[in-house]
Amino acid sequence: MDILFSKASLPCLYLLDLCYSIKYNLTVIVAMPDKEAKIHQLEALFNYATIGIVVTDAEARIINFNKRAEEQFGYTKEEILGQEIEVLLPQKYRTSHVQYRNVFFGDPHPRRMGEGRDLYARKKDNTEFPVEVSLTYYTADQTYVIAFIIDITVRKHSEQIVLAQKEELLRVTNEVKQLNAALEQKVADRTKMLRETLAALERSKEEVNEALQAEKELGELKSRFVTMASHEFRTPLSTILTSAFLLEKYNNVHEPDKREKHIHRIKTAVADMRSILEDFLSLGKLEEGLIKAAIVTIPAEECFEIVADVVSEMEGVFKPGQKVYCTNDGSGEVPIDKQLLKNVLINLLSNAGKFSPENSIIKVDSTVTDNQLQIAVQDSGIGISKEDMQHLFERFFRARNAGNIQGTGLGLHIVVKYLDLMHGIIGVQSELNKGTTFTIRIPA
Repeated sequence: MDILFSKASLPCLYLLDLCYSIKYNLTVIVAMPDKEAKIHQLEALFNYATIGIVVTDAEARIINFNKRAEEQFGYTKEEILGQEIEVLLPQKYRTSHVQYRNVFFGDPHPRRMGEGRDLYARKKDNTEFPVEVSLTYYTADQTYVIAFIIDITVRKHSEQIVLAQKEELLRVTNEVKQLNAALEQKVADRTKMLRETLAALERSKEEVNEALQAEKELGELKSRFVTMASHEFRTPLSTILTSAFLLEKYNNVHEPDKREKHIHRIKTAVADMRSILEDFLSLGKLEEGLIKAAIVTIPAEECFEIVADVVSEMEGVFKPGQKVYCTNDGSGEVPIDKQLLKNVLINLLSNAGKFSPENSIIKVDSTVTDNQLQIAVQDSGIGISKEDMQHLFERFFRARNAGNIQGTGLGLHIVVKYLDLMHGIIGVQSELNKGTTFTIRIPA
């Protein structure tokens, strides 16, 4: 920006000096004889500056207020003139600011305010916003102070985002390091086990008998591992759930809301851990052909009772305020495996609750027509994109919008396997942010 003025207007250099103090790049050309043009240029510089400029007299009363300051603070120039500068500060800073400005008037010099700390200003509507302030002064009939004010709300928000991202990156990095260390230990342990197995095989005399024996031992080892995992994990987890339930019912009047909240968290976390374990165990059994369907023909009414029982059993798993509404229609008989049907319903209802918000509705519609069972589970959750739909039933697949929601990506894959055993099929309809409906059909 080029500002032209004559030597006779040198007092106006105060304003130019102020602009230098905030690092504005001005080119000064002396010897402009037109005084009115010079005044017009200086007024334009003041009124159309991209930062707020506030001028006060020696008693800290506001005597000038540019357009940018009007936009920042919500006051018009007419409203603010004559008021003390503290009107633009949050209430809690006003008393201390009076002392600061008195110190400044005692030794005035250009400087930035708030070195090493955050500054805040107050708008007309009492909202506060972060600012950067540079001060300078000029002397005429008295000492006048000019404050250059920059609203740094956007910058502060960006800094907070960057800080949060750094903290999250550090957290993730630490988790990855811990996971790597645990994996390395597991690899070392399993490598040691394999070496011991190979050493045992090498010591064997008959290669064929040794191979058969090793295969038998490996099969038994796997079977023992499944049994051990089921017992060592499921039993204590069930105990924790039972203890949490009893604690919830314990008649303790001290901070009941907090107690209820933490109890609910314990139960939810334990239920998630057990669900993950059961997913892995179920997948292993399914892939080895250890699960067989025990098909029995039952009346439609019994099918509806199974649905109602599953909904009742899962009430403690749903989020606060979530409700399940069931409808039943039709009659006849349906050939199903009761336990497999329960497993399918548990998985679908668990997903419906997990991917739906609190206080939402889940609908379960059961219909028997021509001895064919159809059950639709509808939620109002985050939905599934068209791109993710084609991979939905693959092992370990997680939709991109699932985020940090607990899950292994095995549930729907297992559901398909269970339905295959009952010669059933599953369909899905979904729209992002509007919910999902899974429909299973088991034919006669």
